[in-house]
Amino acid sequence: MSIVKHELRLGRLSLGIWAGGIGFLLAICVLIFPEMKDQMQTLTEAMSSMGALTTAFGMDRLNYGTLIGYYAIECGNILGLGGALYAALCAVSILSREERERTAEFLLTHPISRQKIVGEKLLAVFLQITALNGLIYLLSLASMAVTGEAIAWKELNLLHLAYYLCQLTLGGICFGLSAFLRKGSVGVGLGLAVLAYALNLIANITESAKFLKYFTPFGWCEGAEILEQGHLDSGKLAVGAAMALLGIGLAFWHYTKKDIHS
Repeated sequence: MSIVKHELRLGRLSLGIWAGGIGFLLAICVLIFPEMKDQMQTLTEAMSSMGALTTAFGMDRLNYGTLIGYYAIECGNILGLGGALYAALCAVSILSREERERTAEFLLTHPISRQKIVGEKLLAVFLQITALNGLIYLLSLASMAVTGEAIAWKELNLLHLAYYLCQLTLGGICFGLSAFLRKGSVGVGLGLAVLAYALNLIANITESAKFLKYFTPFGWCEGAEILEQGHLDSGKLAVGAAMALLGIGLAFWHYTKKDIHS
């Protein structure tokens, strides 16, 4: 477990910055809701008539007059994109770090198998993404408690679970990419996260592109759909799990046989 501890120590500053930044933005959005509540009905009506923009973000199907409806769109986009960027950043360079920093020779001379190295680094990614979501969830609950508004527990938990699973999926895919990168590339991971987000927007706008929702983790994170249906889409989750497992499987397969430059 020494590799896990080492990775967590290296990533603690990044985790603190991302969790603090995302949590702060969520808290601000929630805390201003009581002051805007009386204007939300007018805002809901205005949003429902803005065409493709409202369709892209699902704003035409949400009630801004409720805390959970407001949270699903305003805070959902912050949590979704911010969390996805962090997950990609966390995973995409973790297996290539030793080659990039020229410490591979030091690591590989220790009596530890490559499978164990991959396994412990994967665990470190999982723990960091889990910690990020735990901290953000607590900050969201604290800010909601301050407002005195009723908390829709089921819907709130489903929203956070959806984004957590989205981040794990992107983390698994980026973890697989990391095994193939020699110098590491933050841009690849961040670009993949942004692409996944954009594909979901395209799927929302264009009826003929609905199938794209099965190829992006954001496809099961639609706040409007979650609030309407009261559950997550198991079919989309299954496709996402398959993509994450494929990425992880490729990481184990390639890293154990690749020629690692020190």
